[in-house]
Amino acid sequence: MDHMNEPIFHVIPQYVLDRLEEEGTVSTDDIATKGTEDQQVPVAPHRKERHFRLKDDLSLNLSNEELRERYRFGREGINFISNLVSDDITRKTKRNHALTVPQMVMVTLRFLATGSFLQVVGDTIGLHKGTVSRIVSDVLTSLCNKRDQFIKWPRNVDETRGDFYRLSGFPNVLGAIDGTHVRIQAPSEDEASFVNRKGVHSVNVQAVCDARGKFTNINANWPGSSHDSHIFRTSQVCTYMEQNGGWANGVLLGDSGYPCRPFLMTPYHNPVLDHQKKYNRCHCSTRSVIERTFGRLKRRFHILHSEIRMIPSKACKIIMACAILHNICILLNEPDIEDDGLVIDNDGDLGDRFFGNQDGRGVRDHISSTFFNR
Repeated sequence: MDHMNEPIFHVIPQYVLDRLEEEGTVSTDDIATKGTEDQQVPVAPHRKERHFRLKDDLSLNLSNEELRERYRFGREGINFISNLVSDDITRKTKRNHALTVPQMVMVTLRFLATGSFLQVVGDTIGLHKGTVSRIVSDVLTSLCNKRDQFIKWPRNVDETRGDFYRLSGFPNVLGAIDGTHVRIQAPSEDEASFVNRKGVHSVNVQAVCDARGKFTNINANWPGSSHDSHIFRTSQVCTYMEQNGGWANGVLLGDSGYPCRPFLMTPYHNPVLDHQKKYNRCHCSTRSVIERTFGRLKRRFHILHSEIRMIPSKACKIIMACAILHNICILLNEPDIEDDGLVIDNDGDLGDRFFGNQDGRGVRDHISSTFFNR
């Protein structure tokens, strides 16, 4: 076994050694001896230096617009998110090439913004697919753990109702509710339950937003075959509204896929009277804020518009993280992504019209006859 301790010999032509020394790849200290051309020369093994194409875009002369094109956030936004998740994802290592927190955040934002394969994202920025996967998982987990900081029910009810009233004149509104489908790859377990009415696998996401398009409640845990009314009936927001809602305290606006409840106003199916028609027009105009919000969300994060190629549990985590990042965008006044011709189908009408018990029709008639009979 003595040969294991012998130096490693390579047949290296002299002109190659000269070239390497000129380029600084090896120095005379790295080379034990130099002989004539084609002579066997003992050379210390040289570890190839790793080069990351990602670099640190925050330190480069990239404008905020260029950063937003790549990561959907400007410099302030990337630093804000980095500070937010820093304690959770900082690598406890002394390796020279450990990625910084901003770099890991940018890797994750790049993945969410493009919707590309992890392999493609890794190849683009010079990282192994496994590294990208670990980074994305850690950042998403950290963001989702901070959900309650950024997705919360409005505290200033009067301000919320005033903001909605200024949209189209519908009174006493606390939020607009709707569902949207996010496509996923066919899961290996319980595959049939994820097939929606269009025949594709999806997660049915229910959300409530305010007049600015900020999410105040979101539920991303239901398979695509689930009906909007069922998701709402079993949700925390339904329980809360049953206990605290009603016309006196404020109502939600939903489409015909939801039941008309004292705290959830839906449109008339066949309006006959003028005030019913006015009610429907105002209802539709006000409620459309949630549809526009879904469009903004999917336009900013293309992964929600394409197909999430992960198991349902990870897909749900991605959806939740994107909703949190959307609210951070509003908090930081990040501009919306310009319409690049991408057609966003919110799938808002995938569910059937609700035909069950609707105990809110009296409240709806009161609203239409009192506020729209002019």
